[in-house]
Amino acid sequence: MDQQKATNIVKQATLVSRQDRERLHNCRSFTLWFTGLSASGKSTLACRVEKVLHDKGYPTYILDGDNVRHGLNKNLGFSPEDRQENIRRLAEVAKLFRDAGVINLTAFISPYRQERDFARSLSEDDDFIEVFVDCPVEVCEGRDPKGMYTKARQGIIKEFTGISAPYESPESPEIHLHTDSQDIEQCVEQIVRYLIEQKLIPR
Repeated sequence: MDQQKATNIVKQATLVSRQDRERLHNCRSFTLWFTGLSASGKSTLACRVEKVLHDKGYPTYILDGDNVRHGLNKNLGFSPEDRQENIRRLAEVAKLFRDAGVINLTAFISPYRQERDFARSLSEDDDFIEVFVDCPVEVCEGRDPKGMYTKARQGIIKEFTGISAPYESPESPEIHLHTDSQDIEQCVEQIVRYLIEQKLIPR
């Protein structure tokens, strides 16, 4: 991705480690990276899974694509270059949350494999879980809760993923959901079952 521009900087050591924070919270920290087309169900699922984990007493935080574009990434558009920078920043934020001992759930389209691979490259061992929220574009378009597909078809929104911009499906995600045939509860159960099987959370 981007090269380091700042010079004469030294990483500051701290007296509290990630492991210390995880022990304090009594849980592992990890990232659930939800990826899929607009209206596939990413944000809905992230919110539901966060509620399950929060109710179990774990520290959680959602990084939602629309929400971060109101603040951290409000200077970015949807060109390929801006999409790349959007994901680069969010991957670094997710890494910071892991270091803070917090389970974080990201809900971004993140359409390009290269950028998702970059996000994974910042992780350690099994603390990055790619969740492919798979749903045919025609089903997503039929839902269209924000009217985005309609605007994309009308040419009002340019470079809209699935219509006028590409989406590169994950080749080997840790979790593969089919939200055109699975309901929300089934998807949440599949995610939680994976986390238990991988010993990321206890039963």
